Amino acid sequence: MASQRYKLTLAYRGTHYHGWQRQSFTDNYTGPKPPAGHGIPTIQEIVSRAIEYTTRHPIRLVGSSRTDSGVHAKGQLAHFDTTITQIPPDDFRRAINNALPDDIIIRKVQPVDDSFDVITCAQSKRYQYAIWTETDRPVFFPDLAWHRWKPLDVASMREAARRLVGEHDFASFSRPHHKREHTIRTVRSCAISQRGPLLVIGVEGNGFLWNMVRIIAGTLVEVGSGRFEPADIDAMLAARDRRAAGMTAPPQGLYLQWIQTFEPE
Repeated sequence: MASQRYKLTLAYRGTHYHGWQRQSFTDNYTGPKPPAGHGIPTIQEIVSRAIEYTTRHPIRLVGSSRTDSGVHAKGQLAHFDTTITQIPPDDFRRAINNALPDDIIIRKVQPVDDSFDVITCAQSKRYQYAIWTETDRPVFFPDLAWHRWKPLDVASMREAARRLVGEHDFASFSRPHHKREHTIRTVRSCAISQRGPLLVIGVEGNGFLWNMVRIIAGTLVEVGSGRFEPADIDAMLAARDRRAAGMTAPPQGLYLQWIQTFEPE
């Protein structure tokens, strides 16, 4: 039968999930035991099963970014192939969403050529990191922002952020054992916006290393709190050593905002 590849744009609140990547149940898992044949709760696991419920056949769901446990997404991309081609894309989207929990939603379903791949066709990604700077903690959304109640020098943070823009070796801003061939990445923008007590760090680049944005966010916060000076960023980059940079910010403030892709020829 003829097969069609579909590109998905999806959003999710990652609080109750163990990241994007499908993971098998092991004795080390401390949560409720999943049904037989199911893995532990991950976004890929839950979305794959919703699509399979809709198509009535197994599928292989490929995600563009492997977000970690507790990390959220506004514009994650994925693709899968199916022989169910007679359903209009928006009806297909609604059918899948009906099978998903309230904290995951498919924003768009688009038919694409079978040469399209959300990993190899990704050319730019943008992440946001949310920090709540009010004295009182954000009681209604503690899982959606990092609470930092001490004052932050935002001007110093912005100067430090500017020093991260460009092509650099970001080994100091990556979790060790990342298994990537090299640690050179291009950060196209790194900016900080503020609206009331909400501080948002936006980072756009051609690709990111393991925990890179969380380490950038943690380091900028330490600049804002006076532990580092903005100029220290240059020495951190030059060191190419994780111990040279600042802390890793917690996962709950991180959002995959969007991914831009190109269409293969």
